[in-house]
Amino acid sequence: MLARLSAQRTLFAAFALAALTALSGCGLLVVGGTAATTAVVATDRRTAGEQVEDQAIELKIASEMRRLFEDRARVNAASYAGLVLLTGDVPSAADKAKAEEAARNVEKVQRVVNELRVGEITPISVRTNDTWLTSKVKSTLINTKEVPTRTILVTTERGIVYLLGRVTAAEGERAGKATASVGGVNKVVKLFDIVSPESIAQPSSPAPIETSPDSTPASSADTGDVQAIPVQ
Repeated sequence: MLARLSAQRTLFAAFALAALTALSGCGLLVVGGTAATTAVVATDRRTAGEQVEDQAIELKIASEMRRLFEDRARVNAASYAGLVLLTGDVPSAADKAKAEEAARNVEKVQRVVNELRVGEITPISVRTNDTWLTSKVKSTLINTKEVPTRTILVTTERGIVYLLGRVTAAEGERAGKATASVGGVNKVVKLFDIVSPESIAQPSSPAPIETSPDSTPASSADTGDVQAIPVQ
């Protein structure tokens, strides 16, 4: 009897654990996604809506490029607040123009910077080096004071580093100089959306204080030892 009860408890615990794991997994997709979005919103100067739109833009452009070129070209798209940067390789000038037109027709795209190169697809060794350079640039920006790295996108193509983001003029200047100091970088292209320092400041406002019109101040005899401390 005890063995049977123990087995039932073990089975119940297993089901409970499985259910908890499943719920945690589902919760992770939703809550975790929300938490990630919240973290990005707190450090990324795009609105939450802009961030979602940029992700959708990149996915749509990638799909359109695959449809247009299949494996004949390599087209990468990076979007920041509707500004789209195209990098990669296409067979001809006509294909370059075709890619730009397709990107412009994607919903929510505000502007397209076409940096596509006409020629053979870049060797994997060069692309690997570009990935390494991107990592080095990001690390350098993180270690540079007064540079909002969480709101800056870094893309590298054949040693040319492109910087996108919403920054002040001073922040953009610091980011550009820091990037140019990284070994292996051939050129730095700043595609920043320059904003004023005032526009990114988030002053905190004091909590509102309401007083009921019917309330009357209590006497010291009514309040006893209790003291009312006003909100500063």
